[in-house]
Amino acid sequence: MQYLLNYIVWNPNLEAFHLGAFSIRWYGLMWLIGFALAYFFVKRLYKEQKIKDELFDPLFIYCFLGILIGARLGHCIFYQPQDFLTSWQGIVEMILPIRFGDDGSWLGQTFGFFITGYAGLASHGGTLGLMIALWLYVRKTKLNIWTVLDNIAIATGSMACCIRLGNLMNSEIIGKITDVPWAFIFERVDAVPRHPGQLYEAIAYAILFFIMWYLHKKMPQRIGTGWYFGFCLTYIFTFRFFIEYTKEIQEAFEASLPLDMGQILSIPFIIIGVWCMIKAKRKG
Repeated sequence: MQYLLNYIVWNPNLEAFHLGAFSIRWYGLMWLIGFALAYFFVKRLYKEQKIKDELFDPLFIYCFLGILIGARLGHCIFYQPQDFLTSWQGIVEMILPIRFGDDGSWLGQTFGFFITGYAGLASHGGTLGLMIALWLYVRKTKLNIWTVLDNIAIATGSMACCIRLGNLMNSEIIGKITDVPWAFIFERVDAVPRHPGQLYEAIAYAILFFIMWYLHKKMPQRIGTGWYFGFCLTYIFTFRFFIEYTKEIQEAFEASLPLDMGQILSIPFIIIGVWCMIKAKRKG
């Protein structure tokens, strides 16, 4: 009872609203809002730079598929290989948004499997998938890859913020037990106060977006050098590295590691980000 008086009790409905027989979950809705915001901001940047509309149109097809495929494969390979890479059913569940029944058959309710959506997406995998998708995009459009990367980086904070708010609504990626006055009690998980790690990240990414938008107005000449892309990677994954100290590990095997998986995967992106900024500065 004392917890209820001192901390934020968190147990929202997973579903935002219904469309007939279909329910729209907050997580999926926040992904959609994040993509819409990023689409609007990047389209505006293309217009400012007088890049043809026909070169912009395919961009978000590449981005959507790259982020979704990369995030899904990243989660399955980095965090749960024992579940997804050891059987044909796991491989099918990794690719399709379904979960087989306990008996493993195609019989029973909904032909033996259940539509679940992609319950498991890793931001590190999504970032890598996005980078590969953008490389394919510039091969097709012949645009300067650093211009494309910088434009995406300037808008990235808006989408990253929305995704973490979706995690908050799902009560997932929870923090460690704490007694700070802004702690959340995630009732869907347990009855103890925890750091709202998702909210920390959402706020940090919102701040990143405003910083990037301000800087691009002050220094438009840096677009196309890779500096904004490098700054984005360095900011996000440096913050991600340190915020992991407030978060619970996602898989049991991480407990035996000197750093958790999120921190280990952040280090290469920080190095790439710093290299991009140094390269841009030397070029400038």
